[in-house]
This record gives sequence, C-alpha cells and structure tokens, in this order.
Amino acid sequence: MSALQQYIDLYNGHKSLVDSGSAQVLNDLRHSAYEVLRDMELPAKGSENYETTDLEEILSPDYGVNVGRVNIDVNPAATFHCGVPSLSTSLFFSVNDLYAEANDARLGLPEGMYVGSLRQFAINHPEICGRYYGRCADIKNPVVALNTMLAQDGIAIWVKRGVKVDKPIQIVNILQNGAPLMAVRRVLVILEEDSELKVLTCDHTQNPDVEFLALQTIEIFAERNSRLDYYDLEESTEKTSRLSAMYVREGEGCELVIDGITLYNGTTRNEYHALFEGENASLHLYGMGIEDRCRHLDTYSRIEHKKGNCKTDELFKYVLDDDATGAFTGLIKVEQGADKTEAYQNNRNIVGSDNAKMFSKPQLEIYDDDVKCSHGTATGQLDDMQVFYMRTRGLSEHTAKLLLKQAFMADVIDAVRLPGLKERLHLLVERRFAGSVSSCAACNSACGSDK
Repeated sequence: MSALQQYIDLYNGHKSLVDSGSAQVLNDLRHSAYEVLRDMELPAKGSENYETTDLEEILSPDYGVNVGRVNIDVNPAATFHCGVPSLSTSLFFSVNDLYAEANDARLGLPEGMYVGSLRQFAINHPEICGRYYGRCADIKNPVVALNTMLAQDGIAIWVKRGVKVDKPIQIVNILQNGAPLMAVRRVLVILEEDSELKVLTCDHTQNPDVEFLALQTIEIFAERNSRLDYYDLEESTEKTSRLSAMYVREGEGCELVIDGITLYNGTTRNEYHALFEGENASLHLYGMGIEDRCRHLDTYSRIEHKKGNCKTDELFKYVLDDDATGAFTGLIKVEQGADKTEAYQNNRNIVGSDNAKMFSKPQLEIYDDDVKCSHGTATGQLDDMQVFYMRTRGLSEHTAKLLLKQAFMADVIDAVRLPGLKERLHLLVERRFAGSVSSCAACNSACGSDK
C-alpha cells in the first residue's frame, strides 16, 4: 500500500470532522487535493529532483494526525525560551499544528495588519483569504496536495497597503507529543503595495524520543514595492522529519530576503519556488546546513523570471560529516522577454568524512539573450594548508578546523538583516560546530554521540 493511502483513508473516514475544525475557504480546496492524491504516485528516490530523498519512506510511518483539534497539554510561553534573547519580536506559536500566541504578542504592532490564526482569518476575511489561499502553491506537488487535504489551521499575516511593521514577527513551531505525530502546518503571508515585514520562524522538537513529521506549505504574496525578510531556523531532533514547500510571487519593485538555517534536524527537504511577476524586483535566497551523524538535508529551488530587470542572488552552503547526506538541486529559468535579468546561483560544500555524501545539481534555463546569469558548485574538504598555517600560529587542529568552518558559513549568516539575530546565529553556529547538542533536546539515537 502506498504511504499516501493511510492519509487518503483518514480523510475519507473523517471528512466532516476535518471540515468542522477548519474554515470554508480552506475546505473549498480540500476535495481537489484529495482527487490529486488519489491518483498520485510518489516520486521514487533517485528520480529527477528527488535524487536523495525518499518521500515514501518519510510518509510511511503510522503518524497520528490531530483532526479532532485536541489541545496538547503544553504551555508554549512557559516551556519555550527564546534562543535569540537580544531580539525583540512579536511572539506567536504553532504547537504541533494548533495556533497559540504569547500574552503580549500584539504590543507594538501597527494598525492595518492581521497576524494570527489562518482559520480565523478565513472566517473573518473570506474574500481576502480566498483570493490568495492555494493560488500560489502547486497542488500537483505531493507535499502541497497532502497539506491542502489535511490542513485545518495555520498562521496568516496580512499587511495592508503602505503599512511598515517595524517589530519582527516570530513564529515558533513546537513539536510535542507522547506518540508519533504529523503536524500539518500552513502559512499565508500577504504584503500589499508599499508594505514592509520581517518574519523569523523557529522549529523546535521538545521530545527527542518520539518520531515527528512537520508537513508545511508556505505561500508568500509580495505586491508592488513591498519588502520582506523571512528567516527560517530549524533546531529539531534526529527523529524529526520535515517536508516544507515555500511558494513566492513577487510583484514590481519588490525586495525579498529568504534565509534558511538548519542547525539540528533528522530528515529535511526544503523546497523554494519563486515567480517574478513584475519588473525591477529582487530575491536574495540563502541557506545553510550543518549535517553530521545520520542527518539528511535536501534543498530544491526553482526560480522563474517572467519579467525583465529583476535579480536573483542564490547561495546555499553545507558542511557534512560522519554519515550525513546533503543534496542541492536548483533551477533558475529566464523566460523570453525577461531582458536585463541578473541571476546568480551558487552551491558550496565541505565534506569532512569518507562516508558523508553530497549531491549538487545547479541549473540555468535561459530563453533570452540580454541577461547576466551564472551558476556554480564546489564540494571539497578543508584546505590542509590553511589548517597548517593556523596551527603554526599556536592553534590546535580542532580549533583551526572549527574556525574555518565558521568562516565558511559567515556570508550566509551575514545576509541576515536583523542585528540581534545575526549575532545570535554566529554564536549558535559556533556552538554547533563545537559539538553542542540542540538547545531544545539532546539526541540519543543509534547513530552515536555528538562529537
């Protein structure tokens, strides 16, 4: 039986319960997703764009799904302690896939914006929600289809025209349960013309001995001359899997920075899909992963330039050790008529052991002559001469390698435009390379102890 069948059966057996725990706008797309999944075969490991990731294996465990919207006995404000204490944010939570917020979350937020439950947003603003929900994410994507069929709530952020949100919005996704669980998360971000927003999302698993799957779809709509910074920090456990699909639409004159940081994880696949729908827009897409033990990180990106005078700057970096596996597959497509496009794609990796594996496939597909585009990849080990030079200055081999790894990741961290977050990330990366366990849980899997 396909791994999808258990979720199809779950939906068939609990349609009314799923619908009653959600809103009509979300329910309107649910049956279409079901029909897509009913006829779908999951891409096999080794097939195009899934060279290292086995969706069948990730989805096959018997995860529980909270279709009854039962409250989990966890107080996020009491149990979560921010890893970025110097950064003042408006704090909101997703406990598995149930919405929550800190008592003072809305202090300092301007009028002219909504941030809160996606379900409530769909009830209170059905026309706005219906105009955007499901209009960007591709329902033929198995991650999106499964999410759309089962998502009952999530987080919505709507910034009205001309509103500038100075205080960053922080969304903390907490996984906590006594038995295996799949959290179905949905995020909808709408920036109207001339608006500005900064978002920080943090993934944390509080129970390292339980298997979890975070299944999320993120839709971002950036309208004319809007500005968005979106930072994504993953600190989970080796028994946590994550399937994330982000879809972005950019209008004329938009400026977006998206930066994904994976410090601790189990098995992760992050997808980024972006479409330029207006001229003079820019996208800075960055990411990094520190992978050791048996961890797995797979990044897929597809950037489509349909309008001219736009710029993409894409950079992903990995450091792999032990038996870890990494993958990067990226495509930048420039359509005919997208004159003056500038697009740069780069993947750089350090492999520190004989058993660690890295797969890299950067790609350009260009149908216009008046462009500046380049792509590249490099995978290797730390430079022995650099290590030797640092040791002649009195540093131990361990310290020399630690400093070189930190320096290797610096440009991804320096792309962060929140000073408190940037400073904290430098410290978290230093601790990670030094062998510290995750701040939310210590891993004790069969892969061995952290080094």
